[in-house]
Parts: sequence; C-alpha cells; structure tokens
Amino acid sequence: MNGGLSPQALMARIIVIAIFAILALRLFYIQIVDDRYDEMANNNYLRNVVVYPPRGEIYDRNGELLAQNRLCYDVSIVRKDMPKSGFDTTRLCEVVGMTRKALETKFRQSPYRRESRLTRYPITVEQKLLLDEMNIGGFYTSQRTVRQYPRKIGGNLLGSINEVTKAKIEKDDSYSVGDYIGMEGLELAYEDVLRGEKGLVLQDIYAPQAERNTVIKEPVAGRSIVCTIDAELQQLAEELMEDKVGAVVAIEPSTGEILTMVSAPTFNPDELVIGKDRGNNYAREINNPRMPLWNRAVKSRYPPGSTFKLVTGLIGMEESVLRPHYTYSCNMGYHLGGEHIGCHEHRSPLAMNYAIATSCNAYFCHVFRNILENKRRYDIAKDGFDAWRDYVLSFGFGRKLDSDFLGEGTGYVPTREFYDKRYRKSWNALTILSLSIGQGELGCTPLQMANLAAIVANRGYYYIPHIVREIEGQDSLDTRFYQKQYTNVDTRHFEHIVDGMWRGVNNDGTCQGAYLKGYDVCGKTGTAQNPKGKDHSTFISFAPRKNPKIAIVVYVEHGGFGSEIAVPIASLIEEKYLTDTIKRPHLVDYVKRYKIAYPMYKAKK
Repeated sequence: MNGGLSPQALMARIIVIAIFAILALRLFYIQIVDDRYDEMANNNYLRNVVVYPPRGEIYDRNGELLAQNRLCYDVSIVRKDMPKSGFDTTRLCEVVGMTRKALETKFRQSPYRRESRLTRYPITVEQKLLLDEMNIGGFYTSQRTVRQYPRKIGGNLLGSINEVTKAKIEKDDSYSVGDYIGMEGLELAYEDVLRGEKGLVLQDIYAPQAERNTVIKEPVAGRSIVCTIDAELQQLAEELMEDKVGAVVAIEPSTGEILTMVSAPTFNPDELVIGKDRGNNYAREINNPRMPLWNRAVKSRYPPGSTFKLVTGLIGMEESVLRPHYTYSCNMGYHLGGEHIGCHEHRSPLAMNYAIATSCNAYFCHVFRNILENKRRYDIAKDGFDAWRDYVLSFGFGRKLDSDFLGEGTGYVPTREFYDKRYRKSWNALTILSLSIGQGELGCTPLQMANLAAIVANRGYYYIPHIVREIEGQDSLDTRFYQKQYTNVDTRHFEHIVDGMWRGVNNDGTCQGAYLKGYDVCGKTGTAQNPKGKDHSTFISFAPRKNPKIAIVVYVEHGGFGSEIAVPIASLIEEKYLTDTIKRPHLVDYVKRYKIAYPMYKAKK
C-alpha cells in the first residue's frame, strides 16, 4: 500500500475544493460585482420620518389673518438611497420645477452633503403626485406648510421663514436638517411660540400601506398669535409711504400696543416665502440701495429735530428754570457772541405754549442754557448736562425700550465723556446748544419718537410698546407690558405742553394741516437738519386731546419741512383710525404725488 490517495479520495477532495471555489467566487460576485443585493440590504430597514407641525398663524387686532399657512410638500433627497443606475433627470426637473443646473447646484453646494442628505425643496400637491408616480429611490416627500400673506403687507413687521442654518443647528440641538425657522420680525421674535413641536413616525417601506407607519410621537401645532396691528391702518400707511424712505409708528397710548409699524420702502412678504423664487427675490431686495430689508422703524437713528423741544420744555419746568408764562424774544433765531441758531418769522416775545405751536428755536435755546447753567443746583454746566441727560433717558431715549420686537435700536444720547474727548474737556452749554432743538449728536428711532408722543398723551408715563396682543393658550403677556413707566418729570407739567401742541394744530401753529374737526388733535412738527441733502420731515401727534386713542410719528427722509409731507401722512392715518374712513381724497392724492429725490440711494456703479 503506497502513501498516495486512492482515486476515490482524490476525486472527493477535488469536488470539495471546487465547491468552495464556486462559493467564494459567488460571494465575490455578490459582494463586489453585483450591487443588487447591496441595494436591497440598504433599503430593507425601518425609516424614521419627521412629521412637521403647522406653524402658528398670525392675526391682526380685529381677527384678520396677516400670515396663514398653505399646504405643500418637501422633497428630501438621501444620496445613499438613490439608484446607482441613474434616473430620468430631465423629467425630474420638469416635475419639481427646477432647472438641471439648479438641481446640480443643490447636490454640489448643500451644507449637509457630508451627511448624505440634501436641503429640503418645497413643492405643491400636484408636483408631489407626479413625483410619486416616478417612484425614484432616494427621493422622499413629506407634508409641510409654508406661509402666505393675504394682504401682502408688513414685510419688515412680520419677517419671513427660511431653512435653519447649520450654525443654528450646532447651537441649538432642538433644530435639525430641514427645519424651518423665523427670520426677523414677529416670526423670529416669537419663534418658540409659533414653531410647534415635531412628530415622529417609524416607517416600514415594505409593509402594506395601511400598516406602514407607526406613530412614535404626534406633532404639536404652533400656537397662533393675535398681534396689535390694525391691518387696514397698516395697509394705508404703507400706501402713503410708497416711493418714500422713512418710517411710521402708531401706538395706543393707554396700552402701549403698536397699531401700525411701517418701514419704507417695504417688500411683499409673499416674495420671500420658501420656494424656487425666494433666492432671486431675496438677492434683489438685499441689493436694493434703499435697503427695504432694513427696518427703519426700530433700527434707524434719526435726529428728532424740533419734536424734541417738548422734552426740553418739560425738563425746564421740572428743574424750576421755566414757567409756562415766561417769555423770550426771538430775532429770527438765537444770537449770542459767535453762536447763532436760526429761526423762522413769528411774533416775539412769546410764552411757552406759543413757542411750541410755532416751533421757536430761540425759546428752547434759552431754556436749555438755563437748565445747564442753573447755579442754584449745579456748580458747572457739565453737572447740569448730566442731570439733563438723566431726564432724557427716562423718556426712553438712548436705550432700548425693551419691546418684544427683536433688533430694536438704542438711538444715542451723548455723554459728558464724549464731549470731554471731542472738545478736550473745554466745552459748555453754548458748545452743545443744538441739543435743545433735537439736533447735534442726538439720535433716536421712530419707535422712541412715537413713544414720546404716547408719554405726552398720557401726561408723563408710557407702557412698553409691544407688537403682540394675545398668545393662544396663554392668559397674559409678560408683566412688563402692563406696568406704567414714569419719566422723571412730574405729571403736572405735561398739560402745559399739551396745550402748546393743541394750539399748533387747532390755532395758529405749524401743523394746522393735521386738523380734524371734533377730535382735538395735538401735534408738533419737526424739520431735522441733514448734512447730506434736504432736511428730514417729521411730525409727532396724538388724538383726541382727552382720552387719546392714538399716538403717532411719521418720519420722511429728505421730505423738507414737517408740515410738507409728515403732517398730511399722519393726519390721514389718524383720520382713518378715529373715524374708520377717509373724507379727504385730495390729501391722499397730494401725498401719493409728492415726489422726493434720493440721489444718495442710487446704486453704485
């Protein structure tokens, strides 16, 4: 018997080796060459599907919808689930309304491309049905809602919605890829209220349709908001400010509720709704030299001009350097040494109520000097200035008012340190005399100016201005909105200022164009000097004199005298709010035909 294998054993060994070779080759083919089983394995899993809640809707104070929801679908593209054999790209682009280039850009530029998931893309119900018919692997649709705006008003006021950024996701883990978030305005300020809570469904893609979804968590709809805005008043104000640059803010003095807030120019909020046109529309607005996306009503810093004379007079009375019957002379302005602040022609001398009605510059220059140079209280004028500044801050200038509107500007009230640095500590009341009439370094937002009108209307206090009146499921707002905020000036002094404002409209003053029979309108014009062109036109007002219902500011950049354009705009808004109608169509026509040149806002070449 030799050491070799028998023929039978050798054959058996060869058969075993052949079988293993065949199995190895088959495994190699399945795992490396043929990807069908790989695709089946990848697709045979339970998929978590986010269920997005409808966003809370926004109503005006009278129950009219300002921002509502409409149904759409998001296309979510997961790369690893896409067929490797390709698909009909041309047909896909036709269905979802994208160009091939735009689709390729989505793949190439998505901030989530490393996570194999692309940015969501909203489509209509009809598009969703067509996409489902194509049945392309890796393309999933989920129900969503996007905004629509019935009146097309309040762009800056309401804000917009966009897909959350990766930076936001990294800061706040309650957001994830594909979520929507409020951008600016009410949508951002009340994001936590409006957004709702996402739901979650576990989906077995191979189960029968009726058994495919297992609800893990039900979505919770966002809460609706009733805001303080009057939709009709807002629309009128936007129409009157068309082709102009500036702002309008109206407040209900007894509550601090903002009745209208217009930043001009504005934009149609429907044009920034998430969709294929949003990018182009946003680019157009962001490149507009008149900056329609900038909310001038709460952010821009303007010199208040002659409207600030009301504050100067009130501080003078509180400091006991002014009595309403005191008279000062005006010889076409204030003249002392080399200092000269001009004024227009009117009778002289004059007491305070007539100085307010006619907007006399010289009168309030005298008052300002008496405040700072009051030897009975202050050793030097700089100490008097510090006291003056504290009074001004108590009126809400130089700081945020703590409203519920994000992005609120502070304006600016200069400090002693500022002037010490500018004038090398060598300055006095005459150096900064322009502050007395709202010029110089003084700056304020239109919201702060409207709040000043409300303070005078209330005779010494205000409620923090706010844009939301009611939140669904919430009994009340933050307590700060119900608390009276008093200035440092005693309430007994305000009636003298009110009398001057009433005379300005109803007697022989600079704002007689604001007269409304039977409503005792009170007002104060302002013509704010502007080194870059024609003066700014401004006007603050409230009405009626007793139990005032509305306080308003209109600020029109480069509009000229306050009486030229700010007065008629404010008067029409007051008429609409108080009487629910407009009986002066000729005045509406005048305002709409009033053209202002804005060469400083021309696009740079």
